[in-house]
Formats: sequence, structure tokens, C-alpha cells
Amino acid sequence: MTDHRGDPAPHSTADDRGHPPVVLVSNRGPISFSLDDAGRPEPRRGAGGLVSGLGPLVVDTPHAWIAAALGEGDRVAAADGMVEAEGFRVRTLAVDRSDFAAAYDVVCNATLWFVHHGLFEAARRPRLDRRWGQAWEAYRRVNRVFADAVAEDAPEGAVVLVQDYHLCLVASTLADLRPDLRCVHFSHTPFAGPDDFRALPDAAADELLAGMADHVACGFHSRRWAERFEASCAARGVTPPATFVSPLTSDPDDLTASAALDATAEAGRRLDEIVGDRRFLVRVDRIELSKNLLRGFWAFDELLEQHPEWRGNVVFGAFVYPSREGLVEYLAYRQEVETTVAELNERWGTDDWTPILSDMGDDYPRSVAALGRYDVLLVNPVRDGLNLVAKEGALLNQRDGAVVLSTEAGVYDELAATVEGVNPFDVSATAEAIDRALRMPADERRRRAAELRRLALGRTPGDWFDEQVQAALGRPGG
Repeated sequence: MTDHRGDPAPHSTADDRGHPPVVLVSNRGPISFSLDDAGRPEPRRGAGGLVSGLGPLVVDTPHAWIAAALGEGDRVAAADGMVEAEGFRVRTLAVDRSDFAAAYDVVCNATLWFVHHGLFEAARRPRLDRRWGQAWEAYRRVNRVFADAVAEDAPEGAVVLVQDYHLCLVASTLADLRPDLRCVHFSHTPFAGPDDFRALPDAAADELLAGMADHVACGFHSRRWAERFEASCAARGVTPPATFVSPLTSDPDDLTASAALDATAEAGRRLDEIVGDRRFLVRVDRIELSKNLLRGFWAFDELLEQHPEWRGNVVFGAFVYPSREGLVEYLAYRQEVETTVAELNERWGTDDWTPILSDMGDDYPRSVAALGRYDVLLVNPVRDGLNLVAKEGALLNQRDGAVVLSTEAGVYDELAATVEGVNPFDVSATAEAIDRALRMPADERRRRAAELRRLALGRTPGDWFDEQVQAALGRPGG
């Protein structure tokens, strides 16, 4: 056959797992490029949960990965088309800068993220004006650039795995350009139900859902998100594709290697010096509106107020780092987080005890060390597609730590029987859940920690990858 340019389509090649050729499509790729002194692009391994989960599965395979050029080095590398770097076959796309900014900042980060996580304060946001309409047109054009690249590079009969809300319209274009391809869309966020979807313009909401429906199947981390997608389709007269549920998990070997780093050991020693023999309450998060940091601090405040025996006997380690600071809501949220931490330390602190140990830098070894030594882990998002921290904590922790987990996290579906579940909006209930976790008898802690670890090891990133491929081939699973 031929592709849409009339050139022969790339040859179809299976990998050693028996998969057909696979093309991964995502906003952020597995490789980022910096420029050397001569202006040549130099590759380095990218960051993020998607890369760490999928990277080991596709490195040194014939599979390809198409992603946006996010930095200047990426844009220079884009001129070379598909390249091999760090074991990946990757192509970065130099999307028009203004189109990418409008699609990414206005539509994806400032609108779709808020819609899916239920974050809008309806009195003021969203503002769906002419500028927003222009941004939606840019979102449509960015998706078309990705679709054109997939059409050019995908081998005959390939499976195309499209990742997340940045790229909901890719399959609509590919259906015309390359009908031989089988596209699956996977949502890493929650999905908005019909009521939340009303925050979008009707035409954009219809187009987004229809775009997702053009995939062979749509995958989600939780059954509840799949059901909300189906309900939103039904409310707008869109026939949904097949849906499947496939929770991602962490790579235990990668976590073990991180825990063994010298930097992690040194961070652990510093934490031992600071915490001493006190109990250690920990959270590891981005400073992100959906992560619900403020209610976590307010719950700690109420814990100390209602249970004075914990004053001086527990340290709250908040290892949080900035996110999306190009949006005014996020800058304001970070400032409120910093102010709240300072106020609580002033209210409760003593000469020899700082209640909240706050680190707002992206210090990965320190976060790994903290997960290794917590007595209680707090994971209380307003809403989350999955949240891997709860699983990572289970795999890293050495103290039979207990977990307080929001019922609105997708991962709660898997871990409900082993955690202290909590309504993320209920500050008092969160404070009491932390108290129960701190007081939990040793034998119960051991039992729950062992079960958490068993559940965290029950799936692999390979299962998640395989289930997407099987969904593309129309085979049940997930």
C-alpha cells in the first residue's frame, strides 16, 4: 500500500513480544535534546511517569515514538525526522509556536485539565470567549500536525497508542489518511462526566468526544472514568468506542535502583537527623491544584489542635515541587501553600520542633528517601486519574507505613481494602484518618503494608502496554 504522500509505507515489523509495530504518540517524548557548543542537538533521557513506565518496554525495539518539540534543542532535532537516540526511535515535531502555546496553555492546561479534575470556580472560570475559540482552532491544528506525522511514519498495519487529553483529535484525521492503522486513546487524567462537560462550548465538547470515538478503543485507569466518558458521550449523542480499564503501575526495578543511589542514602540520613524518633507523616506531590495540598495542611492543623499528644511527636514532611507556573491560578496556589506552611509552623512550632518540613524543590532522591521511611503517607487529591505515589510508597517503604488515600484517586479502586480512605474535601475526616493511621497497631500495619506491596506488584508496566495493544486489535482485556 502507499501512505498519503504516495510513497511506500514503512515496512511492518513485529517486536520480540509478538506485538505488531507500535507508534506511541504523546505531547512529551522519551528524549529531550539540548544544544552543544556547535548548536548540534544532544539527546538525554526524558522525565515523567509515562516515559519511566513505557521506556523500558520500547527501548531497543522497532517501535516509534512521536512527540512535540518542547525546547529549542528539540526543534533543531525535528529537522532530522525520525532519529535513533538512547535506544529509542523518536521524532519530535516542531509545531508552530503560537499554535502550540494556545493549544497547550489555553485548551489543555487551563481548560481540559480543569474540566476533567472538576477544578473550575464557576463564578469566574472558564471564560469561553473569542480568544478561547481561536485556541481551540490551534488545538485542532496541532492534532493535525501529529496525525500527519503518524501517517508518514507508521508502518503498514501499525497500532497507534495516543496518550492523553492533548491529542484527542488525532484518530479523526488518521481515519482518512491511513485507514490501515488501528488507534487507541488512553486518558491519564480522570474523565469529566456530563455535568462537568457543560463547562466546554457545545461544539468543542462534541468534537472532542467524537474525536475520541474515532479510536478503536479508549482506555482509562479506573472504571469510574470509563463510565463518565460513556455517560458524556451518551448525553451528547455520540456513540462511544469500546472502553477498557488498565491501571498503570511503577517499575519496581527502577524504584529499587533509585533507592540504592548514594544521593538517596544521604537524603535519608539527613531526614533521620531532622525527624529523629518522632513519627513521620509524608506527602510527595506537585504543587498542583488537584493534589489538594491546602486541605492536607489544614487537616494536620486540626490533628494538632484536637489531639495535643501529637504536638512535638510528629513531623509532616511535605516534599512538593512547582507545576504549571505559567498559569496565574498556580502561582497564587503556591503562594498560599507557602503562607499556610509558615503560619502553621509559627502556630505550633517550638524551639526543638518544626511541625512541617517543607521542601519545594524538585529533589527526587529526597522524595524517594521520604517514601522509604514514612509512618503515614498522605495522598488526598481532589480527583486523580490514578496517582502512582500510593503504589510507589508501598514498594519503597521500610517501616510498614500506613496510607491515607483519597477515594477520588483512581488508584483507590485497587487499594481500598488496605488504606484509610478519606473524602478529600472533608478536613476533619482527613485529620481523624491521619490519627488512626498514626495509632494503628504494629500487626495491623504489617498486614496492610504487605498487602499493599502485593497489590503494587500485581501488575507491571508491560501489562498496561500489552492491554492497549490488545484493545487496538479488538481483543478483550483490561
